Amino acid sequence: MSVQFIGMIGHRLASEIIPPTGPIFDKKYIADFAKAHEDAGFDRILVAYASDQPDAFLVTAHAGASTSRIHFLLAHRPGFVAPTLAARKLATLDHLLEGRLAVHIISGGSDAEQKRDGDFELKASRYRRTDEYIDVLKQSWYSEKGYDHQGEFYQAENAFSAIKPYQKHLPVFFGGSSDDAIRVAGKQADVFALWGEPLESARETVGAVKASAARHQREIDFSISFRPILGNTEEEAWAKADEILAKATAQQAEKGTTLAPKPQSVGAQRLLNAVAQGDRLDSCLWTGIAGLIGGGSNSTALVGTPEQVSDALLKYYDLGITTFLIRGFDPLNDAVEYGKHLIPLTRAKIAARQAARQNTQPTLV
Repeated sequence: MSVQFIGMIGHRLASEIIPPTGPIFDKKYIADFAKAHEDAGFDRILVAYASDQPDAFLVTAHAGASTSRIHFLLAHRPGFVAPTLAARKLATLDHLLEGRLAVHIISGGSDAEQKRDGDFELKASRYRRTDEYIDVLKQSWYSEKGYDHQGEFYQAENAFSAIKPYQKHLPVFFGGSSDDAIRVAGKQADVFALWGEPLESARETVGAVKASAARHQREIDFSISFRPILGNTEEEAWAKADEILAKATAQQAEKGTTLAPKPQSVGAQRLLNAVAQGDRLDSCLWTGIAGLIGGGSNSTALVGTPEQVSDALLKYYDLGITTFLIRGFDPLNDAVEYGKHLIPLTRAKIAARQAARQNTQPTLV
């Protein structure tokens, strides 16, 4: 199995430990951030969605114009753009990027967040809507003639998209830990994305999603997200983790607010369950920031030397997870560091494993 690394770019410098810096749509920073990932050897970059932030389609387009090789993963929420129009927007963007696009469909784990954009559907209905939404996307992308659609949430007559994805198949990423999410993933997703759970929890999720996909005679790939914290020694790495937690705590206090957990999100609940088990789990999984922000995003870290963090990633790789979304708390500088120390080391270890397996296979005479 090959391995892929996904980074994540923002529209300006900001993180849990860095107050927002520069204009809210910082064109130079977006371009520099994307180029840094490309130079560091990442395969793809996630561009996130938020109800109060710049449009991710346009951030992706600008980042794509500033790069030539790296692929993109655009986060997109159903419910705000009709699926027939979204299909054309995504296909057009895929042409602009010359086939470097994938879409990450997010149903929405917080009622409050959804309502900011005018969506008052309950969480269970959001997953039914997502399922139907992806059906319409795929019909628009791959149908060679007009089609009718009459569903619970969407209706269309003689719908047709003259522009198809630049790629033969535009990959669909999908995440979520609820039963509804796993049901939709098994039917629709090419890649299922997990937050950074402990090994045993990740194993359970992988098994459940594989079983869901098997009911549709499908196979599915897996991605998992971490915030690696690297040091020249184990002690140095853990000291950095302590410093990150202190800075994040101070930044929250300065704002006078805390990031509330997402009560409807099963993924957030699973991260909080991990927090309850302790702040250091498995070999080097750290839950400090996840506890601070209430489990509301991909906030768990792998802490140690590049060798230790790489070995930790390989344990997830052994579960069948072949894509790693890694982003740091000092976003641009950490991406550069991962490219120097973590990504090539992990690729080399996996390549050595594959070579060893090939050398041990019996020769048929």
